[in-house]
Amino acid sequence: MSQRWSRKKSRLPLAGLLFMLALAVTFMVLYNERSIQQIHLHHNTIREQDLPQTSTFTSFVHPNLPPPNNLEVLDRYSRCNSTNEYSGKKIGWVDHMSGQGSDFVAAAAKEEICDVFSGKWVFDNSSSSYPLHKESDCPYMSDQLACQKHGRPDLEYQHWRWQPHPPCNLKRWNVTEMWEMLRGKRLMFVGDSLNRGQWISMVCLLQSVIPRDKQSMSPNAHLTIFRAEDYNATVEFLWAPLLVESNSDDPVNHRLDERIIRPDSVLKHASKWQHADILIFNTYLWWRQGPVKIQWSSEEKGSCEEVNGAEGMEMAMNAWAHWISNNVDPNTKRVFFVTMSPTHQWSREWNPGSEGNCYGEKKPIEEETYWGSGSDIPTMRMVERVLRGLGPKVSVINITQLSEYRKDGHPSVYRKFWEPLNDDRLKNPASYSDCIHWCVPGVPDVWNQLLFHFL
Repeated sequence: MSQRWSRKKSRLPLAGLLFMLALAVTFMVLYNERSIQQIHLHHNTIREQDLPQTSTFTSFVHPNLPPPNNLEVLDRYSRCNSTNEYSGKKIGWVDHMSGQGSDFVAAAAKEEICDVFSGKWVFDNSSSSYPLHKESDCPYMSDQLACQKHGRPDLEYQHWRWQPHPPCNLKRWNVTEMWEMLRGKRLMFVGDSLNRGQWISMVCLLQSVIPRDKQSMSPNAHLTIFRAEDYNATVEFLWAPLLVESNSDDPVNHRLDERIIRPDSVLKHASKWQHADILIFNTYLWWRQGPVKIQWSSEEKGSCEEVNGAEGMEMAMNAWAHWISNNVDPNTKRVFFVTMSPTHQWSREWNPGSEGNCYGEKKPIEEETYWGSGSDIPTMRMVERVLRGLGPKVSVINITQLSEYRKDGHPSVYRKFWEPLNDDRLKNPASYSDCIHWCVPGVPDVWNQLLFHFL
């Protein structure tokens, strides 16, 4: 089977023909950046026969139950007093639409007209087209993403337009139309620093038509809110890199030696996202940083088990899916899942024999079948299984293949670094290049154009 999801036909909302998920790293990468670079209250009654058939010894945990009164919230001071062998417990959930997901997929496939995720990048330097906004015109731009401000000499990365294969076209961005869709609503991005980058892109795309005295931005926090008074609308970002509760939920201080998650509960974060009208989720890259410790809600304080990142992510995805299943009516709330955002850490993957990374890259990859090591196929298949079970409750924004081509779109050295760079590193720019996040304007603007297309 081809490794390129985007060549499959797809239509939103549709969580069966698209696969994976998008990524994750840190909030401002502030203190966590070095470790990143080193890695490349409802519940269902669940019957045993309804659950996935794995091992006869597997026990299933009901997720998102009201926590015991004495259960402490995980924070950056949380520690494991003991770490036991993984018990093998899984997260069990049954969707109200169980059995309808595949029917929905089949029906959507029949109606399919265009796959806007399959195409190519076209250079467009007409002043009226791209970029869709100017970096210097956005007062909310992050120094982590402001590549032009931090000295990037080439600006071609701002002028690439995503063109789906004929006869398809991507709906052109229209800021007034987007605001009308958001009138009286809350749009919220939930996830890691990559989702935060998409949020910043969206704010920069939207803020230009709002008078300065009619817009505001709350200080950086667990939940950060941009508000447009005339539209009674907000565009928000919630820091939740692992979706479930964890000791890494501080948006700034999350560089920790021991990562601990509560794999059976999203309730801490859901209390903030539950009233949003449009939700955009992501998670991925934080699960690729080695083993994670898990603390079940039913276990005594400090008692942990250890699992690998893929196992932890599957637990988190299932706990999240359980909440979506029980709390989302697709007629009144739109939920999107953004697939994994690729990295470009090894230039040998697109230029055999070379030993660099994204530093110095100025053009997209043209090979349509290109697939780098930063996007994990088994993880994508796991996410596909979870999303398929949710049917039309979740729509998928498949950014992975189109972003795979954009080795030129990362900040590399053209961003603010909060840790001092010694002389040895300064002499070797590739050694500290950021090939994970994306310059804005740039690739995240197209992710938001895809969101606009399907809204």
